[in-house]
Amino acid sequence: MDKKSNKKSVIREYVEAFIIAFVLALVIRTFVVQAFKIPSGSMLPTLQIGDHILVSKFIYWFSEPERGDIIVFKYPKDKKRDFIKRVVGLPGDTIEIKDQKVYINKKLLPEESYAYHYDPVIQRDEFSPRDNFGPLKIPDDSFFVMGDNRESSMDSRYLGTLKKDLIRGKAFIVYWSIKPYNSVTAETGIISQFTDWIASFNTRIRWERFARVLH
Repeated sequence: MDKKSNKKSVIREYVEAFIIAFVLALVIRTFVVQAFKIPSGSMLPTLQIGDHILVSKFIYWFSEPERGDIIVFKYPKDKKRDFIKRVVGLPGDTIEIKDQKVYINKKLLPEESYAYHYDPVIQRDEFSPRDNFGPLKIPDDSFFVMGDNRESSMDSRYLGTLKKDLIRGKAFIVYWSIKPYNSVTAETGIISQFTDWIASFNTRIRWERFARVLH
């Protein structure tokens, strides 16, 4: 084999390896695991703004979502957007919220250690479902989802129940977390902004959240 043929063989091997790697990455992202970034505080304190999480996309091929699962789903009003909430009500359940407390089938849901309330004042406005909602029977193949940050979450209290076919997967681990960058003013200049970002990078990393399993 001459040098020219050998060179072509090496190039071909690299191209084939790249194509295989690309296809595998695409398959994994589409069907197995996908990474997401948390952009809002609706799941505080469980998930912090700036958390990067991994979501299992195949787990619900073999099982149904369970109460307490943290799920990523397509926002019903704009399916290009992804939301993340916790499953609270299952198909066939009757759910009711009374003064911020959740009742399933007329029984108080006691294991809500993850629920966070920052507003002690109960809203009794008939037009606001924030603290008082239902009763509502959840349809078949649908779920009732809520954010852990109960006073700051756009969830099933406002959007209605969630169809199963909108669920993208179950969040299971935080693999990276960094506090949002408080950008300086535009007058500072691009170089100063960049050096400030570099200088603050290490202090913004939340090392204690690495590899945190989500419950």
